[in-house]
Order: sequence, then C-alpha cells, then structure tokens
Amino acid sequence: MEITEKMVEGVRVAYRECSGSYDLIPRYIAEVAEWVIGNGLQMTGRVYGTYYNSPEDVSEDDLVYEIGVSIAGEAEPSEKIKIKNLPAQRVLATLHEGPYTEVGPAIHSLIDYATENGYEIVGPITEVYLNSPLEVDESELLTEVQLPVKKPD
Repeated sequence: MEITEKMVEGVRVAYRECSGSYDLIPRYIAEVAEWVIGNGLQMTGRVYGTYYNSPEDVSEDDLVYEIGVSIAGEAEPSEKIKIKNLPAQRVLATLHEGPYTEVGPAIHSLIDYATENGYEIVGPITEVYLNSPLEVDESELLTEVQLPVKKPD
C-alpha cells in the first residue's frame, strides 16, 4: 500500500453532521447533493466523509461523522445542511480500491505510518470518494483515505 504526504487545497463545502450506522451514508450523500442542486450551487468534485470515532471503539449508534460535497456559489445553510470552508492541510494519503466496508486496513496503515515516522496526527480520518457505487461495481470503488498530520521536526 503506497502512502504519500501531500497538501490538500482548501475548499468550500456543504455538509451534514451525522450519527449512527454507516449504512445511512448513501442517503446522506444524496440529501446533501439534492440540497446543493436545489439551492443553485455547483458541486465541484469532492465528495467526502470525515469520521470522528470508529466502529472499533463505539457502538454503531454512537458513531459520529460528517458527509459533505465541495461547492461553488453562495446559499444560506439550512437546519440540516451547513456550509464551511475546509482549510488547506498536510495529509498522509493512500488509495483504497474495493468496498467501503474494507477500508479499515488502509486507515490502520496510515496511523501506523504516521506513528512510526514521527508525524503528529492533527485531525480525524477523511475518506474522499473518487467514484460512486452507482457508476462502478463495489470491487472498483476508489477511496482516497486522508489523515491530517504535522510534519516531524
């Protein structure tokens, strides 16, 4: 598994704070996308999930994450859909090919690499979805897994 260090550019996003089962993620992605389109905004390519805890540590009901898409344009946030600017940041990244349910080893590899190489982890895991289960077979899904880090001195 290849791990790279890179800078991710800052981006404006529409997102939804979520909790509970990851099975709800496709519905949340559709909900955010529909809101974006319905408010005359343009999606600019990044569809992501940021995960604040792990099913390895908490029950399914206690999972906390956000699902969002990058946007261009202006709109007022709604009760469920919020807007923010994600800053540019340094990440360790790796590409996972296959079902979303099998991304765990990629996450562990990033964390292990960061620890072994003296990086400070400065934020939660983010998965950027590069294609869609509506377009390709589950075995061909591409997910870039990103771990925000601070370079070792």
